[in-house]
Order: sequence, then structure tokens, then C-alpha cells
Amino acid sequence: MKVIVENREAFFEYFVEEKFEAGISLDGGEVKSIRAGNVNLKDVYCSIYNGELYIKGMHVAVYDKGGKFNVKDSRRDRKLLLHKSEINRLFGKVKEKGYTVVPLKLYFKQSLIKVELGLCKGKKTFDKKQTIKERDLDKEAQRAIKNNYF
Repeated sequence: MKVIVENREAFFEYFVEEKFEAGISLDGGEVKSIRAGNVNLKDVYCSIYNGELYIKGMHVAVYDKGGKFNVKDSRRDRKLLLHKSEINRLFGKVKEKGYTVVPLKLYFKQSLIKVELGLCKGKKTFDKKQTIKERDLDKEAQRAIKNNYF
């Protein structure tokens, strides 16, 4: 499994309750652009519309060698491929207060491009401060270990 891009901001902004793997419906030029690494997951979210799950706000750069017929919107909504039971389960959770579905990673699974979705609950300000504090303590501990042993 080769990770293409990871949404680090999601782990800071949300508590990830569950993770799901979904396929994504893409065009040929988009696949080539993603293989080149021209994709961004910043400020991306998922929504359910007519019983189908869509990823919104994902930027996939237009493939420059695609020709004149490959001029689709780079931030268009893309359909995610999940089983109906998984979509219904996510829909039930999202209706509860505070839950949302956020893409966490985009990666290759053999030759297919997959999206790792997280069922997330938003963090409060004090939770974010605690996360920053823990991160700083871990960095200081790593520096201390490095300086003492090497």
C-alpha cells in the first residue's frame, strides 16, 4: 500500500472513531494526475446525496498532457464507492450531532486508488491544546534521547 497523500489536519481537528475503505470514481486524466502526486486533501469533506456518498472539495490538478477534451473542473464532486449498508450506517451516524465523514488518506491498493474515510467527531479548543501539548512533550523526549545516546 503506497500512500499518495494524507490529510494530517483531520487528525488535529477531529477524533477518528471508525475508518472505512472506499473506491473513488475518476476519469483517466485524473488518475494520471493523482499518480503524479497532483492532489490535495485540504478542506475536504464527504456528503451523502440521494443515497450516494460524494467527496467534495478535493483538488486534482488537470493533467497537462491530456489534450483539449480533458478540461474538467479540478474541484468537482467525485462519487465514492461503498456498499449500500455502509452508506446507510454512515448516514445514521452523521445524523447524530457532531459526527462527520472526512477523507483521511488517498492510496494505491494494487493498481486501484482507494480513499480511507474516517467517521469523526469534532474536537473542542481544549482538546486541540492538549494535542499540541502532547506533541511538544514527545518532541522534547525524542530530542533528549537523541542527545543522550549519540
